[in-house]
Amino acid sequence: MVEVDLSQLPFTLMDEEGRDHVRRGMDLAFFDRDEIILEMGQAGESVFLIHKGEVAELDPTLPAASARIGHYTAGDLFGAISILNGKSRYRFQAEQECLCYVMPKALFTQLCRRYPPFERFFKQSLSHKARLLTEKRAEGGVTMAGFMLAKVRECMREPLLIDASKDIQDAVRQLNDSHADSLLVATQGTLGMVTKTDLLNGLVLKNCTQETPVATLANTALVTVTPEQYLFEALILMTRHKVARVVVMEGESAQGVVELMDVLSFFSSRSYVVSLQVEQANSLEALAAASQRTPELVNALMAQGVKLRFAMDLLAALNGRIMSKAWSFTVPEKYHRQSCLMVMGSEGRGEQILKTDQDNGLILADDCQWPTVAEEMTTLTETLVQLGYPPCPGNIMVSNPEWVGTVSQWKNNIVKWVNARDGDSLMKLAILLDSHGVAGNPALLDQVREALFETCSHDELLLSYFARAALRFSTPLTLFGSLKKPQHGIDIKKGGIFPIVHGVRTMALERRIKATSTLDRLDALAADGRLDRRFADDLGEALALFTELRLRQQLQELDNASSKRTNRVVVQELSSLERDLLREALHIVKDFKQRLSHRYHLEYS
Repeated sequence: MVEVDLSQLPFTLMDEEGRDHVRRGMDLAFFDRDEIILEMGQAGESVFLIHKGEVAELDPTLPAASARIGHYTAGDLFGAISILNGKSRYRFQAEQECLCYVMPKALFTQLCRRYPPFERFFKQSLSHKARLLTEKRAEGGVTMAGFMLAKVRECMREPLLIDASKDIQDAVRQLNDSHADSLLVATQGTLGMVTKTDLLNGLVLKNCTQETPVATLANTALVTVTPEQYLFEALILMTRHKVARVVVMEGESAQGVVELMDVLSFFSSRSYVVSLQVEQANSLEALAAASQRTPELVNALMAQGVKLRFAMDLLAALNGRIMSKAWSFTVPEKYHRQSCLMVMGSEGRGEQILKTDQDNGLILADDCQWPTVAEEMTTLTETLVQLGYPPCPGNIMVSNPEWVGTVSQWKNNIVKWVNARDGDSLMKLAILLDSHGVAGNPALLDQVREALFETCSHDELLLSYFARAALRFSTPLTLFGSLKKPQHGIDIKKGGIFPIVHGVRTMALERRIKATSTLDRLDALAADGRLDRRFADDLGEALALFTELRLRQQLQELDNASSKRTNRVVVQELSSLERDLLREALHIVKDFKQRLSHRYHLEYS
């Protein structure tokens, strides 16, 4: 029996009896440097698991400089696809002396028949494999069902209903009897809600009496969720809408109420109190204290294996609330309806988990008279610096008059940038396209975005210029073999993140998609029929993988008090499954770039 470590995927998809069968059926084989282990087009007869050495995956049809499309090291597995497909798609060649465990075809096919999840692993899309990796990381901590996949129905209270004809005295009595903080009010076919605070304000501040109908105090602008939504989504909605409870609806029927404190208690980590601290902050000092805790929250989310999309949504909502509070501390209230503070770049897309440089701008109503806007925007920039958002090296900030203007001025800027079509102008259009309003009047941003769509979406030449940036950086598939030193690595932002983000942004501009998140844009493009649903899902999973690998590196740099965050990931430090996923993800990026090149005729430019 061969001693081999089978504690990694896909072998963990079998029971112990199956793994013993693998150990008994495997053999060891030695391969010299440059020896071809499996030739392109050859029928697969074995599955190989590398014990020592390195193997290159080569496409002999490509020029020598770009022939290497994959690199395998200790713990990596190859050859399974050649058995499932009947022949090998590529050549596998030893780059140095190699020792491999060899599983015969007969044993592999027997295991596939006996353990369907084992067979599916080799046929699954990137999104399925990424899900397996997330589940594996969550082992030993809070379970996936108890944390990442917790549903609203697991944390909701029974709905307490009161008839609209009842008075405040009846409502107070019902709240006291049930030890609750809120009641749902049935008012003319719609639901409203009153809280203890509403009743108290009604009696003290609004001159109501105990006999006043409770319906007069009911708030009908309810934030709702369904029982099957994730509990994390409820927390995100509470943060975004500045409410302490959401109503659980199924169709037209109220099923329950979820309270903020119940959600925080459910997740049982004091890191989640950050959102509560942000809401309660009534001074810049208190807001800064809450803002400084966001890296702690990120660490907790990552340690618990929370799906990255949820983490990004929650952090985007939190950062939006922090900036909105900073705005309220800085800008006089009389200007709030006449202006809109927008964030751009990764913050605008909701894809920046750790705080990064400020990328923001200000839109003013055409009739706005604000003589001190320059001074107040300088103060706002300084305030955001105190809250942990560094100044933008490119000076894309509200303290720069170039990024402050009326709706008409922004529309004129769009026309100017479109006509110029140089690198700087295209970058500004991209930044503006990702903009998201975090304070003030978002309708002003809607007007500017509509003008952007109107000017750009049908301009084929502009779209071609715009899309070309997605091909600016090469996909780092051929670099794997040379990354042998810890200080080296692949630039995951240039090679993986940027092509997806900018390519999807281009397609969203063409289709006038208002969503700013890349993942939301992918959903919209799939629904629109512009992208195949499976390919859109795989692009989303690839982006999530790149972002997570980059985030893990940056969190490590935070722990080491590094002054500069990098975008480099050292392949040798990844697990076997992570390397496998990274290879697949980069192939998907390569495919996407080819599709962009064909759609926007970039092969001729």
